[in-house]
Amino acid sequence: MNSTICLNADIGELPGEAGRAMDRAILDVVSRCSIACGGHAGDEESMRATLKAARARNVVAGAHPSYPDRQNFGRKTVAMSHDELEASLRQQVRALASLARLQGVTLDHLKPHGALYNDAARDSNLAEIVARVARDARIRAIIGPPNSRLSRIAHGTGMDFLAEGFADRRYAGDGSLVARSDPGAMIEATQAQVAQVIGIIENGTVSAQDSHAIPLKVDTICLHGDTAGAVHSALALREALHARGIEIKAQLAL
Repeated sequence: MNSTICLNADIGELPGEAGRAMDRAILDVVSRCSIACGGHAGDEESMRATLKAARARNVVAGAHPSYPDRQNFGRKTVAMSHDELEASLRQQVRALASLARLQGVTLDHLKPHGALYNDAARDSNLAEIVARVARDARIRAIIGPPNSRLSRIAHGTGMDFLAEGFADRRYAGDGSLVARSDPGAMIEATQAQVAQVIGIIENGTVSAQDSHAIPLKVDTICLHGDTAGAVHSALALREALHARGIEIKAQLAL
């Protein structure tokens, strides 16, 4: 059983001071964060604020680029050439990296968002683009699905890879995430989220949508800041982990 686990959150995605307050509350719990950098959400103000808040809490920061599609929050595949996609991802990461340098923050990982996360998990060409953008930006690690094309490409190019599980998403029988558009794809009940995370950490398995257990070995678990009751769930999860002697730590996986 793991005695430590890395909790990560996708932040800088919600607008205004309410969004920044939500980010700060989530950052009080997690050990890593992935910051939206303009593709699906985020702007210079939100990036600067989230970097500052992460640094103040000693939370490891990373980039969270996506298809350039704010209208659909990056959750739909965008038909664009590989060159266009790569140029957009580079611009997004550069914008965040520039602000990070001004605050003395090193971007440690890159985690693609939404549809790009899923597409790069299945498509070697997209996985290579993601890895190349990260490597050229001198970002050490990639976060993504375990046993994916993205994990293999990252390892094959000498990058570190952190396999990710989710507190608030249902899994299909093949280990993939149930599409958000499907009924029951999101786990909103706090105790159900806690139970899923504890099962992943202690047993290395997760209960699939059809109720059978499937293996799921991960280095980090994501808490989505835009899920209903996110802060309450994060606090409950922290309490449950501490009660079991499990430390929340941004350990580095190879």
